[in-house]
Amino acid sequence: MARSLNEWLWQHEFWLPPGITWEDMQESEDVRYPRPWDLLLSIPFALALVAVRCAFERAIVLPLSSKLGVRDKQRPKAQPNPTLEAFYSTRCKNPDEGKLVSLAKQCDLPVRKVERWFRRRRNADRPSLSKKFCEACWRFTFYVTSFFTGLAVLYDKPWFWDHRECWTGYPQQPLQPSLFWYYLLELSFYWSLVFTLPFDVKRKDFKEQIVHHAATIFLISFSYCGNYIRIGTLVLVIHDASDCFLEPTKIFNYMKWKKTCDSLFMIFSTVFLISRLVVFPYTVLYNTYYYSMEIFQPFFGYYFVNALLITLQLLHVFWSCLIIRMVYKFILQGTMEKDMRSDTEESDKDEEREKVREKEKNGITHFSNVTSNSCIQRNGSEPLNDRTRLTNGHVKER
Repeated sequence: MARSLNEWLWQHEFWLPPGITWEDMQESEDVRYPRPWDLLLSIPFALALVAVRCAFERAIVLPLSSKLGVRDKQRPKAQPNPTLEAFYSTRCKNPDEGKLVSLAKQCDLPVRKVERWFRRRRNADRPSLSKKFCEACWRFTFYVTSFFTGLAVLYDKPWFWDHRECWTGYPQQPLQPSLFWYYLLELSFYWSLVFTLPFDVKRKDFKEQIVHHAATIFLISFSYCGNYIRIGTLVLVIHDASDCFLEPTKIFNYMKWKKTCDSLFMIFSTVFLISRLVVFPYTVLYNTYYYSMEIFQPFFGYYFVNALLITLQLLHVFWSCLIIRMVYKFILQGTMEKDMRSDTEESDKDEEREKVREKEKNGITHFSNVTSNSCIQRNGSEPLNDRTRLTNGHVKER
């Protein structure tokens, strides 16, 4: 069964252009081609990256965050309540009014206290500012490293300057060691992101991020097995270019450096929109869809790679709409709005209003004086001062 499935999966019709078989891809002492089992190395490398990330965040970024003034907000803790905790964990984290009333009856608590408990419990699950700062620093470090590594690897390659060269001699294009290690580095990083998904900051585009990671891993893996490495390296460099500006934008936002953050955000927006909506469609999509047809006829690998690239492009369009909206508000307001993908922390304004009402009922609330010489009394009469002003301007003592 397994052998039959393996033979079916690795049919040359799936992976290679018409007229090319696996026999044509035989290696020699001087020529080496991509081998699918090479990708298994990305799993231990990904685990190593996770370990390096943990050490990097704890030893370097956390002490740095305190020195840079990144402070976590003190959040009121929800009081232990087994009934509410069970409902929160198993059923709903943001119940509607009817469920709040039902839970209040079960716990013999006022509805407002139950509502406050859920608000505080949701805030407790939200990531702290220091956690966001650590994640942004790690990703910034990696994206800068991978981007300049990609430039160093591709600078002297002919397809970096002439994109038609991606298909010269395809698929019999020998694998160079520098390209292999660059591919392994990128694939390992995206696997590490998958491994840390349950622990990383969850944003509103969490589902889109999962689709992006899956499409990227499939694209890297399939392009390696089908020897689409030349076009794959272009995809990786284009993506890393804008990510190098996204993460420092977040870092300075967490540090409350508004002007620096705004400037980096505008740079990031420009690089992102140009690289993802202009460079990527022309350099990659048009290249794989049109130029490749000058070398070979369509086959399964051709359609599959283009489907993955189009999926990435749809995600680019989705994020571009969010960025354009933020840029529009930035132009109108003169300052950058918070990240639309971030989950907003709920405040305790309702709780503060409740405290004011309680004080008013107990007669504790005091109103400020309307003028320096008069104050508001409950019976509505004016206060009697110790000194009365006469019509002639003199003051008479009482």
